[in-house]
Order: sequence, then structure tokens, then C-alpha cells
Amino acid sequence: MTHPLPTLPLPPNRPRRVAFAGTPNDAVPALGSLAEAGFDIPVVVTGAPRRRSRRGHDTPSPVAAAAEQRGLSISHDPADLAACDADCAVVVAYGRLIGADLLSQVPMLNLHFSLLPRWRGAAPVERALLAGDEVTGVCLMALEETLDTGPVYWRHEVPISSTDTAASLRSRLSHEGAERLVTSLNDGLGTAEPQQGEPTYARKLSRADREIDWSQPATHIDRQIRVGGAWTMLNGQRFIVRGGTPLSLTHDAPPGTLQSDAVVTGHGIVRLNVVQPAGRPAAEAQAWLNGARLPSGTRFG
Repeated sequence: MTHPLPTLPLPPNRPRRVAFAGTPNDAVPALGSLAEAGFDIPVVVTGAPRRRSRRGHDTPSPVAAAAEQRGLSISHDPADLAACDADCAVVVAYGRLIGADLLSQVPMLNLHFSLLPRWRGAAPVERALLAGDEVTGVCLMALEETLDTGPVYWRHEVPISSTDTAASLRSRLSHEGAERLVTSLNDGLGTAEPQQGEPTYARKLSRADREIDWSQPATHIDRQIRVGGAWTMLNGQRFIVRGGTPLSLTHDAPPGTLQSDAVVTGHGIVRLNVVQPAGRPAAEAQAWLNGARLPSGTRFG
């Protein structure tokens, strides 16, 4: 026997006291826009400080740093979202699931970087780019216990250009989403509508997702490169391609073969722009090629 999910509290149409939860850089524009628009932000809940490098010190999350600059109260306990007597909480890339007990205590809105129900989950921007989507967007939805299933207040479409990287696309989505978040809170949220359509899921990219298969078309490999961290093997060592240009030129050589400053693929070639050999910093591909003096015909992969 199935039991219906409990009815969750709804935010007021124009909330003014707004708690915030978020952690990475992608969430900073929303926090900044809320503060600059004059909303009362009683608490900012964010991930705990963490060490960014092996020899470094624990550093606050980007959201914590932004909140500190604005003199806002910072917490690492999500229970504080309900304890601060807010009209609602806005959640942007917080990085932790919020349980039903907390959702039942305070209305929560989630700014999500996709056109729901397409790309529910942890890596919607990377998955949209890797799939070759021509458009993505940002949604404001009511947060539910189940993953990204809540009803949607609004959707804003954003085209994906042929030169967009995951970083540039996330930046555009986060800034345009932040602007529309504030507008909707000021003008009135209206009524959220159930999601329509077949859902797809955006699981985090694995190392295997980023491995270049040179038998794939150059356009597919280009998308892997623009997502970030695309890698292959060269002389038994991992080799990262940070930037490249897909070209429709064809060669008789097998996929993965180096031809001058480009690598042959299953359809077309990828000209190398920025590369990172194992144990070395990223470098312009031509400078690296001049130093490496690899013979034409060297195989990657």
C-alpha cells in the first residue's frame, strides 16, 4: 500500500524574510541579488570549510565568503533554515539533500539550472552540454523530498552556443537565474505548475565520462573538452585536453593519430589549443608541441 506524500507548506506570494542555502560559486549571484534587493536574510546555510589543496588550509565556501563580506549570519546546520522564522528559504546548489522533516517546517524554493524535468540531478549543466542540447535554462521550483520533482513557478530558457564551456554556461545561468529570482519574489510567485514531460537524470560525470574516445566524431569530443577535464593517454600517461577546435577535415590516418597540431577522430579532426601533460601545468598546445617534438603519426589513447 502506498502512502501519499505529506502536503508541504507554501511560501507567501511575496516573501520578504528569506533564508538562504548554497555552497559553490554558482550560488553566489543569487545570494548577492537577494541582499542587494533589500530582502531580510536571517541566515545563510552553506557547506563547512574544506581544504582546497593538499598543503592548504581549510577555506570557507564561496557562499560563506560572500555572506561574510555582507555581514550575514552563517551556519553549517540546515536545521537553522527552519529555526530563523523565515517566510521561506531559497536553495541554490547547496550540495546536500534536505529531509522531509525540515521541508515540513519551512517552505523552500530551489533555483535549478536546467529546464525541468530534463536533467534532474547533480550535473545538469554538464549533461546538457555533453548531450549536445541546443538550449537549457533555469527553473524556480518548490523543493520536495524526491529529487528535483517539485512544481515549477517559472522557466527561463538560455541557448547553448557552440563555444560555451560548462563554466561559461553555469555563469550565465546563475546570473540570469538570480535576476529572475528577485523579480519573481518582488512581483509575486504565482502558482507553481507540475512538471510536464519525460524526465532525464543528470548524474555526476565520472572519469569514464571524460575519457576521450577518438573514434567518436570531432563534435562529440569538442563537447567533452568544453565540459572540462577531458583526458586521453599519451605514452602511457594521462594527458588532459583543456581546449580544442573541431574541424570537418578528414584524414586517412586512424583515430587518435597526431597530424601536425591536430588529432584525427572518427569524423573530422580536433585541433589542440590548450593541453596539460601529466605532472605539468596547462600550456598552449603549440608551445608544448614545439618542446615535446612528437613525430607526426603519434597515437593518443
